[in-house]
Amino acid sequence: MKQIDSEKKLDRLKLCKLLRTIYSNNTTEEINFISNQLLQILDDFSVKSAYKEISDKERWNESHSVLITYADSIYKNGESTLITLRDLLSKHFVSLSKVVHILPFLKSTSDGGFAVSSYEHLEDKFGGWDDLKSISENHVLMADLVLNHISSSHPWVQQFIKSQEPGLSNVFSPGQNLDWSNVVRPRSSSLFSQINTEDGPKQVWTTFGPDQIDLNWHNPKMALEFLNLIITYLSYGIKWFRLDAVGFIWKESGTTCLHLPKAHSIVKILRVLLNNLLEDGVLITETNVPQKENLSYLTPNDEAHMAYNFPLPPLILEAIITSRADILNSWICDWPILPKNTTLFNFTASHDGVGLRALEGLMNEQRIKDLLINCEKRGGLVSHRRLTNGEDKPYELNISWWSAMEDSSRDSNRFQFERFILTQLLVMSLKGVPAFYLPALLASGNDIKSFSMTGQRRDLNREKFKLDNLLSVLNNPESNANKNLKYLRNAMNVRSKLKQFHPYSRMKCLSNGRSDIVVIKRGKGYKAVFAIHNMTDNKINYQLNDNDLPDMIDNDFNMRDFLTSNKYNWKNISLDPFQVIWLGFL
Repeated sequence: MKQIDSEKKLDRLKLCKLLRTIYSNNTTEEINFISNQLLQILDDFSVKSAYKEISDKERWNESHSVLITYADSIYKNGESTLITLRDLLSKHFVSLSKVVHILPFLKSTSDGGFAVSSYEHLEDKFGGWDDLKSISENHVLMADLVLNHISSSHPWVQQFIKSQEPGLSNVFSPGQNLDWSNVVRPRSSSLFSQINTEDGPKQVWTTFGPDQIDLNWHNPKMALEFLNLIITYLSYGIKWFRLDAVGFIWKESGTTCLHLPKAHSIVKILRVLLNNLLEDGVLITETNVPQKENLSYLTPNDEAHMAYNFPLPPLILEAIITSRADILNSWICDWPILPKNTTLFNFTASHDGVGLRALEGLMNEQRIKDLLINCEKRGGLVSHRRLTNGEDKPYELNISWWSAMEDSSRDSNRFQFERFILTQLLVMSLKGVPAFYLPALLASGNDIKSFSMTGQRRDLNREKFKLDNLLSVLNNPESNANKNLKYLRNAMNVRSKLKQFHPYSRMKCLSNGRSDIVVIKRGKGYKAVFAIHNMTDNKINYQLNDNDLPDMIDNDFNMRDFLTSNKYNWKNISLDPFQVIWLGFL
């Protein structure tokens, strides 16, 4: 048996303590049984698994970026979509896909794979587990742990209907006469759905809709179920784990049922388990909520390694549409100080809509309303959630990022490419790990056809591409997809060689109080890089203003743009509409 080091021994003691704290209503014998089972699984994995761990010295650096894609975003007749994806990645996305987040690939019944109906099998059209592992040979794989719910077709639900275990204990069906009046909702659908069982009708909790039945984390055996799933994932090359909807997993009467202390404790358990399985594993929380709540999974320093940076997409979107970056600048200047070995997952587009909850406390209602109107003018839609008073409130924008970059003039394509590239470069300049959404990179507009077929608003931003058609587009140097990939591959190659863009490298915003420009300084002294973004459709002149500059300047043209190699005079920098430059010293 592999020797257990002292740190892991402490982890295991912590695991036992967490279990006793979370499940204080269970007997000591029950908790000891669960604890021993978890430890036995960990030991068996280390001894028997064929998985050969190749650990990186650091979890992430300046060369890391994440490509977000569905398993079937690209398809070819007669071929498993994971194989099609693997081959496309190697030819067109190399520098943009050091990490590949493959959205839910397990069998499911709805919600783009998030209504999981089996933990053992992939969707047939995607291929098999070995196809997934083949991608991990050249990329770090990231996958979803859908912790909060399962499909109404999952075997556990069928067992629940028949009053059989383990489904009877794994489905969350709380007793009567409890107080759920304060529950924070992410949807406008009913909180409960009725299921007809052999013992009569029962109400089950459905946070995200009737096809997604919530799991009962009050049952301590749930940790065993998900540890087995994590080990399956590890065995096929997955190292990064996105904890989907993690804030909703613990429910208690009389509370908001969101981010409760025991939800945080469960994340701590997952961290301990992953630490014992993998030296460089990563837990990423996905919580579309105001920033303070979102960061609460990082600040303890023993929960997640990374959190989705939810304020970023709507703030960038509002700034680029209105050419008014005052709120964005103010927010960047107030960047959170995070614990060691944690960072942010920076993104614009994703498989979901543009979340609006993160704007609470950052943007006033009128500007949010104007943002919604501007996106609706570009073909977008607005999804709502239900408040405790019964009112519906905008929750997210549903629009493709490429369509959102359209101009409001008669020529909708005016500066569309420039806007898009600016938003992606801005994500790359910030502290954290940048992420890119495959349909956005491919200049996918609002997918009206898919939306009209399904009625699901998020399908506006989930276009699927037939390989033959896509290759003809990618091989056309005049296509938007070709231009996007060419520009951003080069930018990521440049970034990968600049330690200043390491997620831990210091960052300072030099444009606070301005609306027309965003200036971000990464690193310090003569090694600093200045990322300068013109947020307007006008040409502007800018003088770099930083206290370190006078001591380092010995001639007028001793700075160059790393993206183009053009030389600049720091006293008079001319920027074209929506231009971005990464300035450094010669």
